[in-house]
Amino acid sequence: MSARSVGRRMLAALSLTVAATIVLAGCAGSDALASGGGDASGGSSGELTWAIAGATLSEGHMDPQTSQMDVTAMVQRVVFDSLVFQNADGSFSPWLATKWDVSADGRSYTFTLRDDVTFTDGEAFNAEAVKANFDRIIAPDTASAQAASMLGGDNYAGTTVVDDTTVRVDFHEPYAPFLQAASTPLLGFYSPRVLTESLDKLKAGGPDVTVGTGPYILSEYTADQEIVYTANPDYAWGPQGQKTPSIQTLRVALVPEPSVRTGMANSGEAQLVSELPPSSVVELNPDLTVDTKAYPGMPYSLFLNEKYGVFADQKVRQAFELGIDVDSAVESIFDGQFERAWSVLGPTTPMYDAAIEGTWAFDSKKAEALLDEAGWTGRDAEGYRTKDGKRLSARWIAWTPIPDDRTALGNAIQSDLKKIGFEVVREALEPGAYNEQYGPKTYDITDWGFSGVDPDYLRSHLATEGFQNASQVSDPAVDALVTKGAQTVDATERAAVYTELQEWNAEHVAIVPLYVPALISASAPEVTGLAFDLYGRPLFYDASID
Repeated sequence: MSARSVGRRMLAALSLTVAATIVLAGCAGSDALASGGGDASGGSSGELTWAIAGATLSEGHMDPQTSQMDVTAMVQRVVFDSLVFQNADGSFSPWLATKWDVSADGRSYTFTLRDDVTFTDGEAFNAEAVKANFDRIIAPDTASAQAASMLGGDNYAGTTVVDDTTVRVDFHEPYAPFLQAASTPLLGFYSPRVLTESLDKLKAGGPDVTVGTGPYILSEYTADQEIVYTANPDYAWGPQGQKTPSIQTLRVALVPEPSVRTGMANSGEAQLVSELPPSSVVELNPDLTVDTKAYPGMPYSLFLNEKYGVFADQKVRQAFELGIDVDSAVESIFDGQFERAWSVLGPTTPMYDAAIEGTWAFDSKKAEALLDEAGWTGRDAEGYRTKDGKRLSARWIAWTPIPDDRTALGNAIQSDLKKIGFEVVREALEPGAYNEQYGPKTYDITDWGFSGVDPDYLRSHLATEGFQNASQVSDPAVDALVTKGAQTVDATERAAVYTELQEWNAEHVAIVPLYVPALISASAPEVTGLAFDLYGRPLFYDASID
């Protein structure tokens, strides 16, 4: 794979802390409306309190151009608009760009911009603003990983200002995922003034720093407590023609404890609550509206480090996977709210290969046979398998805080694998300690899920130098496939590429998919016109409080 394909220059600039942080959650994706309504013409309906977990925002994750946390995109969508809007059917419609053209070779995208858009600090939105933001994202000093990858990494050749309302984005090689990337908050736009005067404050965020063109203005921010957004009185360019939002004040309460968020929903203290655990659904008042949206992208998975320890042996990786009773664990722990996963693409992700379903069901006998074939035939006093006097053991590092349901899932996995003589030692690590092991890859297992509408996210997880390649896969054939997937414009040909990648992982077992996460939200009866993007994140363009 060429350096341009994986963004080597960009990756070399990343700090260890950023490298560890980015892998823990997925990035933002498209914003297709799941429902709509309300008053597009504006008009105040007071204040809405929205309770979320938001535990990581204060750790320098207020900037969607550098943070990989889903929560960043979820809260900052109201500030940052995008060039295009992705509809529920996957098609794209105008937003800040009124139209666009893609060159025949797939290397250039030319956008015609609206001429009536202003940032909330009075700066004009124009071609220069687009260039300033894209160049900032790709700059090595920015230490962006996901947004830079979505912008093509080293495949990004630059942005050219054709005139005030025309901008061209060029790539060295064809880049098929760009429109989808351009629909996300990660490639949204800061005021040029902010990029000049407050660049070092963007990660921390706050009033007069987090400045975009969106329907809301960030007016107050108290770290680990709340964010207050106030309706933008000049807004007139919503993705479906919406103007100033009906809800005047959007108060985001940062509440890490799930039980407290559930209580806020039931008491009416919050009119909208998100990031609810599956177990809380049965506890919610019956008059609340519950929306459960499965994330597209990488299911919650275990990443097996094949360059460190016992997982260098493919038979051990296969045995590990087959030795886990995933169906029983997911059904019992997540109360039927989450679906078990089969593939490195979630079932709501375009180009998902349903043929993989059922191909690696729980089979402890087969798992034991594979371990026998791999030479792990001895047993120690505790019943674990041994070879050459060494215990069959894998160390699993996990970033804290760990939700209770994932703790229960980890316990179930340990129990299942112990039955076949495979020890799993789990370590719950604070960020600093996690970074110390994630950076040099001195672990056997780590875990996360990653949201993404376009399967190009597999490039970051499976390419030799992919910034999320926690399994340390290094296979020229895989590198060629992820590059081909990014560069292939024809939908049928792209689907064939990603089918091959899914089948490859099912056999190779670099990644063990476990369940398909979903964003669960509950809203009060008085909230109307609320919509959701493809990840289940609330959109407030047409929302009101009756």
